Amino acid sequence: MTSPRCLVRGSINIDEFFHLPHIVRPGETISSTRLTKKAGGKGANQAYALARAGGGVVLDGCIGDDGVWVRGMLQGVGVDVGRLMVVDNEVTGRAIIQSAADGENSIVLHAGANYHVPPSDTPPQLSGFTHLLLQNEIPLSSTLSYLTTASSLGVISTFNPSPMLTPGQLRSFPWRSLSWLIVNEGELGDLLQAFEIPLSSSPDLRSKAGEELLALHKSKSFHPDVSIICTLGAQGILYFQPGKPVGHLPAAKLLRPLKDTTGAGDCFAGYFVAGLMRGLELEQVLRTCLAACAMCVESAGAMESVPSLEEVKQRMA
Repeated sequence: MTSPRCLVRGSINIDEFFHLPHIVRPGETISSTRLTKKAGGKGANQAYALARAGGGVVLDGCIGDDGVWVRGMLQGVGVDVGRLMVVDNEVTGRAIIQSAADGENSIVLHAGANYHVPPSDTPPQLSGFTHLLLQNEIPLSSTLSYLTTASSLGVISTFNPSPMLTPGQLRSFPWRSLSWLIVNEGELGDLLQAFEIPLSSSPDLRSKAGEELLALHKSKSFHPDVSIICTLGAQGILYFQPGKPVGHLPAAKLLRPLKDTTGAGDCFAGYFVAGLMRGLELEQVLRTCLAACAMCVESAGAMESVPSLEEVKQRMA
């Protein structure tokens, strides 16, 4: 029997934090008090989390020569980087972040090597993979190519559409090819608006999202076989599988003060796919994800805050 193996097709960034007394105003030049560089990008973050969760994972993406250190960091936690391409005459994707003393931030993104795609006549190589994890920080054409190929091979696919697709892209998306969709409550609302489905008027977030999940599933614009997870932040998650009622799990209890929510969604996605790969019951998979996310937000950073599976098991015990 083939060992579970996941391909993550996604972005790799270098996040550059310029620490400033305030966000730069038009025409103003100020000096930063500190410059911090960290590895990022949703593809890299989720591959890192999947490896920390004990899953066999290969990251498929592109960097420039300036991102070789990111490749080493990923390899250090067990991510297979054999399909990570170094693109000549291109820089690694960038997030230029102004981080002000009052907590405000301003971000400029540059896609860089993330928007390098193979020739259209080169089909994605997914032989030997059991799972596929996708986000939305690379060209959509590449995402769709990998997704439809995975569907034709019976590979279990998970899509976390962040940043969100446009209404037109949502309406033309091949939902029939997708196994799992992970969205937050705002992204769920974007889906309903794209499909012209009325939003719920319930004042309670959990009830509102639950009603909207069912409305989306019943829509002719969506596909009835797609399973959905909707994250609700401090209120936990809702989850739905066709033919079953909407389920809810509360957020895991924090044991330390909340420090940084950066990367929590990527931690969830990586741990979720790793749980599917181990063949666990869905509720057990999701409880593990929630425990990992609680530990993640107790620490700063995206990759640096993702706990190991052993640490999560100790917390849950």
